[in-house]
Amino acid sequence: MSAATEPMGDPSAAPDVEPDIHTTAGKLADLYRRFDEAVHAGSAAAVERQHAKGRQTARERIDQLLDPGSFVELDALTRHRSTNFGMQEKRPFGDGVVTGTGTIDGRPVAVFSQDATVFGGSLGEVYGEKIVKVMDYAAKVGCPVIGINDGGGARIQEGVVALGLYGEIFIRNVRSSGVIPQISLIMGPSAGGAVYSPALTDFTVMVDETSHMFITGPDVIKTVTGEDVGMEELGGGRAHNSKSGVAHYLGTDEEDAISYVKELLSFLPSNNLSEPPVYPAPEPVAGSIEDGITDTDRELDAIIPDSPNTPYDIREVINRVLDEGEFLEVQELFAPNIVIGYGRIEGRSVGVVANQPTQFAGCLDIDASEKAARFVRTCDAFNIPVVTFVDVPGFLPGTEQEWNGIIRRGAKLIYAYAEATVPKVTVITRKAYGGAYDVMGSKHLGADVNIAWPTAQIAVTGASGAVGILYRKELKGLEGDELAAKRAELQQDYEDTLCNPYLAADRGYIDAVVPPSHTRGYVGRALRMLSTKREAAPARKHGNIPL
Repeated sequence: MSAATEPMGDPSAAPDVEPDIHTTAGKLADLYRRFDEAVHAGSAAAVERQHAKGRQTARERIDQLLDPGSFVELDALTRHRSTNFGMQEKRPFGDGVVTGTGTIDGRPVAVFSQDATVFGGSLGEVYGEKIVKVMDYAAKVGCPVIGINDGGGARIQEGVVALGLYGEIFIRNVRSSGVIPQISLIMGPSAGGAVYSPALTDFTVMVDETSHMFITGPDVIKTVTGEDVGMEELGGGRAHNSKSGVAHYLGTDEEDAISYVKELLSFLPSNNLSEPPVYPAPEPVAGSIEDGITDTDRELDAIIPDSPNTPYDIREVINRVLDEGEFLEVQELFAPNIVIGYGRIEGRSVGVVANQPTQFAGCLDIDASEKAARFVRTCDAFNIPVVTFVDVPGFLPGTEQEWNGIIRRGAKLIYAYAEATVPKVTVITRKAYGGAYDVMGSKHLGADVNIAWPTAQIAVTGASGAVGILYRKELKGLEGDELAAKRAELQQDYEDTLCNPYLAADRGYIDAVVPPSHTRGYVGRALRMLSTKREAAPARKHGNIPL
């Protein structure tokens, strides 16, 4: 069928009376009747219940996601084969999932949308086969696949067959990983084994208060552990966006969630062998970088506070470097001490990674490291250059971080940057201390172009810690005002000597120290030069990232 919510052909061609299937007209009427049944597979009462929960139907969601009239349905007339527990008495067309192809902004995509009005959206054999088929199609033609999830998990009546189909879906998620973009929209419940397919996709988008994900629900948890927890607290959209990091965006409603997915796709290529779309942008100024400086660029010259301990919002920097200040943030509510997302420079997609001084002073911790590492790897898989803004005083100290594995989990970010072969441009705005300097897209990890602002402080440690180590003997025995004055003097001397970008520039670790107002022009030129970058890695089966 060519529309998500209407039967193909003239609806009047589906009469109430049984058509005479021994005539051509009757055969056509019978076909239209079947199409009509497929479109209205769920009962009117089930549709009403779905709407009462603030949720759209499977086909309504497809209509909202795809370009008008572009949907071509696959397997609309399939039905389940189960005879267990009286299942043969109810065999609706479509088996509870709508699959097909269409376009978003004119670009081909594949889509499946689970229908909660049919068997509660539960997955059976035919249902799973339909999803597998559309995933195979997407991989074959090289287009993104979008899964709209709203189902009750495995269909118990069909037994192990349902579990087998989950496995078939999982293996396709893995095989398509890094080949085509895979996006999951969680529009209702997703429980048990059903949650692992979204977890294997590149992006997961949830809706506030109406979507939920969990392995075991509140009732099971109560029975097994005695813990009382509500559905929303356990696996609601806000929990997975702010606590677990499972989700990448929290939509205020379904329309907002779908709009985010459409915008996200505008930054991504259709597959790993193609480039992201290029959007119209002003032609770069033919003269020097200075010739192209705007008033917005000049605002960057005053953005860093005089005191190195005063925070500022790194988004104010990002927005002034990207085209039109347009920045699509990813995982905004999770690990806010690092900011990731997509934008464009000179019309071309870039991925942005930036420390956030307003949160934990921009320190890296476990969550921030894993958040940024996965994002860098996603950019690398889909040919999107990575621009990194650095203001990091180090890794967050504490027993909680150490015992939860910051050594291993922080190493994921090292691995991601070192592994990435896309163009990598790094801008150090202020602090770059210790191992965190290395980790955040340094020259030593393979960054192509590294620049620093004159406010950059590149050193093993900050002045306060360094003075306590370097001048322990000199400070011993001093007290009160005398101690404070001496420490201040020594800290100032340390900052003047080591906390600057010039020692790194002297060694070639920094390619240039530039005024902040030159950043947009410098980064743009660097990315133009790097557009033909080729970098071959040694032959191997795969690396062994510290998972």
